[in-house]
Amino acid sequence: MTRPVTVTAADRLELEDVRDHAPKAYLRERAAAILKVAEGTPATEVARSGLLRPRDSDTLYAWLKRYDEEGIAGLTIRPGRGRKPAFSPSPP
Repeated sequence: MTRPVTVTAADRLELEDVRDHAPKAYLRERAAAILKVAEGTPATEVARSGLLRPRDSDTLYAWLKRYDEEGIAGLTIRPGRGRKPAFSPSPP
């Protein structure tokens, strides 16, 4: 499955800046993945061996879709994601 990504010169500069300088590692990884796909590397190959650790190709496709729809803002983790607290103290 091929998912073409078109990145303008301005978008490329923005993605490179995020890849090189973002404070969160997950943002750097996602920007690097999008740049590799934009350069022509198949998304499945990037997901399998183009990042620091292997990712599911569906995960990479989700990143690409969100980037297409929302730009850099689409690469951030959504509020409410992740593990919820196991214990919630009662109010005083």
